[in-house]
Amino acid sequence: MENFSLLIKPASADCNMNCRYCFYLERSSLYPDKKIHRMSGETLEKLISSYMKTQQPCYAFGWQGGEPTLMGVDFFKNAVKLQQQYGRAGSTVSNGLQTNNTLIDEEFAEHLAKYQYLLGVSLDGPRHIHDHYRRFSGGQGSFEKVIKGIEILRKNNVQFNILVLINDYNFNKAGEIYRFLIDNGFYHHQYIPCVEFDSEGELEPFSINGEQWGIFLTELFKQWYPGDIYKVSIRLFDSILQYLVNGRPTICHMEDNCNNYFVIEYNGDVYPCDFFVRKELLLGNINNHSWEEMLDSDIYREFGKAKSDYSFLCNSCQYRQICQGDCLKHRHYLPEGPSRLSTLCSGWKMFYGRTLSIFKDIAATIER
Repeated sequence: MENFSLLIKPASADCNMNCRYCFYLERSSLYPDKKIHRMSGETLEKLISSYMKTQQPCYAFGWQGGEPTLMGVDFFKNAVKLQQQYGRAGSTVSNGLQTNNTLIDEEFAEHLAKYQYLLGVSLDGPRHIHDHYRRFSGGQGSFEKVIKGIEILRKNNVQFNILVLINDYNFNKAGEIYRFLIDNGFYHHQYIPCVEFDSEGELEPFSINGEQWGIFLTELFKQWYPGDIYKVSIRLFDSILQYLVNGRPTICHMEDNCNNYFVIEYNGDVYPCDFFVRKELLLGNINNHSWEEMLDSDIYREFGKAKSDYSFLCNSCQYRQICQGDCLKHRHYLPEGPSRLSTLCSGWKMFYGRTLSIFKDIAATIER
């Protein structure tokens, strides 16, 4: 059986915040019969038991939302018990949790530390940047609660990375964001471009275009190189170096196929990617279908192959091998098709044009 990981939405799109740029909030419309969505104990057990019967080098569970911590700590304690119950001797399990970090208390943090969860904590920068979009339903900013949550994580030695969403407000503030993170002792970063389209196929006002993405990445690189290359881990930069050293990137948008993981909704529905949780891409339900059936489904195979159906203009691009046409989401996949150029194409060209030779030098040093 092919290797795959799981990205699980135990509370579906439910969240205690109402960030204007969130792409997943609207997914609650897939399940209009309920206002509150929570994964049942039966579905959780079926999910874990069936996955851990497959042959994987590591059983990788990613818990995401919405806000997955709405499930409460007992849900995650039960998940670990089930992983222990159904795991085989010699097998390994990893748990990742992406969170806004406003609901984690001491008991929750103790559990996360004990079982070595790796957290992705959303923090868009200093207060005035973070609170611009990341607000609670009542309108108040979340910065203070996020920072207090980080203090709890640190007190309990929980491993975490910082996730920064790059949008129309902060794309030109790379230096300010980077220095803020470093000054606060955050040395593991992930920067994610905000790219959302309206019903007419136009970028939403909070999104960034290619030029803005290029501006951000180029300035970020200047902050990181050369002084911090062995001190600060930036996921994109790490993946570029991984690719240059051993040909294996660690970020899916750099792969030539999108069959990497499954998304599991709160009720057991399975989709090929969290950016494409759509009715027409429903692969099945874990309560009724096997992983083998979903791996072999035409929908899943065709979705994966669409990644390499990029624009003919990509064939003559000197960065094609490392870019692979970028993420399907940025190519406006469905209904227009995957052969459209990525919205961020010009930004990637700007960034790679100014940095790739330096990355190659770093990679050569690593190889030596």
